[in-house]
Amino acid sequence: MTLAGFREGYARALEWVVIALMATLAIEVTAGVVFRTIGMSLPWYDEVASILLAWLTYYGSALAAVKRGHISCPELVAIFPPAVRLPLALLAELLVFGFFILLAYTGWSILDILATDHLVSLPEISVNYVQSVIPISAVLILIAEALNVPAILAEARHGHGGGGAEGKAKEASH
Repeated sequence: MTLAGFREGYARALEWVVIALMATLAIEVTAGVVFRTIGMSLPWYDEVASILLAWLTYYGSALAAVKRGHISCPELVAIFPPAVRLPLALLAELLVFGFFILLAYTGWSILDILATDHLVSLPEISVNYVQSVIPISAVLILIAEALNVPAILAEARHGHGGGGAEGKAKEASH
């Protein structure tokens, strides 16, 4: 399997996670509204909806990372001469990796502290289970970034979009 093939499979898996979270959130909120309308409010639906939205945000960020959909400034790197572009791209990637390694470590460290806390409306569910999304998504984003490093470095070496007609078409589509 090629790196590009693995990256596509990874993106597809994250898409399914995001789709499942979106569908679950939609069903859960709809059920909450219906039950509230008929006078039988579900005491847990607000808290669960908030958690699902947070999970959707974190896992959606991992999906955006693998698709290189986060806000970035490749044009800023591209305006520099070739000798400067590669070191700038490497520095940017090092900063991104450093941040998400720190987030994964901190997110993992906090889970022990949260182990004794439980959800208000569902006391049988531990907060550390809910907050586990932070280190998990940080690792997923690190994997996504690692899968994108070859393309990022190629763009830095050859200009935005890899240069040539394909690069110009890609740039024009943004």
